Amino acid sequence: MAQFMEGLLYSESHEFIRVEGEFGYIGISDYAQHALGNVVYVDMPDVDDEVTAGEEFGAVESVKAASDLISPVSGTVVEVNEALEDEPELLNKDAFANWIIKVQLSDPSELDNLMDAKAYEAFCENA
Repeated sequence: MAQFMEGLLYSESHEFIRVEGEFGYIGISDYAQHALGNVVYVDMPDVDDEVTAGEEFGAVESVKAASDLISPVSGTVVEVNEALEDEPELLNKDAFANWIIKVQLSDPSELDNLMDAKAYEAFCENA
């Protein structure tokens, strides 16, 4: 059963963002990691790359499928979770603790387009 963590915002493409000031930590939701199965590889952008809301910034590959990562917000990548390079399965262990990229937000108003945990849970139930 997937978990829906309060305090995060979610996109329809199953990414989450945890906002801390002008920064956001982006990863895949617990629902997404359950759907993917065993994650074997995470393709991440480089530090200083720009990401755009609604556009691809990488991919997650599992034994079942590959899935593009779609950024929920626009901004500049300031950090990538290097632990995922050696241990992509960390996404299966705890999707919320193991964010993929940290971005500096360029347009915080984009957060208004995302769902809170309750809305995202309802979205997943109706998918």
